[in-house]
Amino acid sequence: MVDTSFFCFTQLLGQEKAKRLLSRSLAAGRVPHAYIFKGPEGVGKRLFARGVAAAVNCRDTKLFGACGVCSSCKKFRSMNHPDFLVVSPERGVIKIDQIRRLTKELSYPPYESVMRVVVLENIQTMRREAANSLLKTLEEPPENNLLILTAEASQEILATLTSRCQVVPFSQLTIDDTVDILVQQGIDREAARPLARLSEGSPGKALLFQKMKMIGLWRKVVSFLSDPAVDRDRDVGELLQLAENMAVLKEELPSLLGLLKIWLRDLLLGDVQNSGVEQDGGALVKSWNSSELFDKLHAIDKAERELARNCNKNLVCEVLLFRLQ
Repeated sequence: MVDTSFFCFTQLLGQEKAKRLLSRSLAAGRVPHAYIFKGPEGVGKRLFARGVAAAVNCRDTKLFGACGVCSSCKKFRSMNHPDFLVVSPERGVIKIDQIRRLTKELSYPPYESVMRVVVLENIQTMRREAANSLLKTLEEPPENNLLILTAEASQEILATLTSRCQVVPFSQLTIDDTVDILVQQGIDREAARPLARLSEGSPGKALLFQKMKMIGLWRKVVSFLSDPAVDRDRDVGELLQLAENMAVLKEELPSLLGLLKIWLRDLLLGDVQNSGVEQDGGALVKSWNSSELFDKLHAIDKAERELARNCNKNLVCEVLLFRLQ
């Protein structure tokens, strides 16, 4: 029996609204020239887009979705389909040269399928000149091409792009669905639950946390900040070492700061059990009032703004840890 979970977008856990919208469009044969899949990071937008591409090009017309065994599906399985293109940010940005190359490619008919499918990932990273270049394609879409744009919901994208595409909303997954996905990826269920919760229903983020061992570093930072025995002057060496370890995360450092914000919000709500910090032998932890916790959240907000301005990561982390003590 062939595993078709990659090809059949209906097998994606959660995202029922997106499934209904795509199901109706495909069943009625009214597929627009472009979609925007908009939602939080790591909730299945790219996987869904690839599943739609496979379903659109599947040779088995009796099956809704993708069969996984026809010649088209086999090429999708090997990631070698000539009519499936992915445009991803280069060094964090989609550039105008990428859009120009894409425009040239779209001027030719699909090689072997009825429909060429192009996925443009994270269009919120697109420079304005690149977005304006893409607008021309969206205004006069070439025949037999489907463009699927993915966008991070928390980031701004040009309204002119949105107005020329059908927007398909994606949402955070439930913790249980996220756990199930992580277990399918080989993560122990006991370890998957805290990952699912700390990623706020984003399997993609959870897998990234696992890969980068971010949870372990997060626990070290939280334990250091929570320990009443820590002395600011005496233990400054440990603080500086933690700051250095944080800075090593580079582009993923904001994700760690996001975890710290979740921890502080849990403390504000009095949810110590779910705060993710396991104290050995009932060890004492610092107790902060709501005003102090809000100050710490503001300190993280400031650190995030400084990182966005490309300030020195080591220095940002050092100052932040001093403020969080």
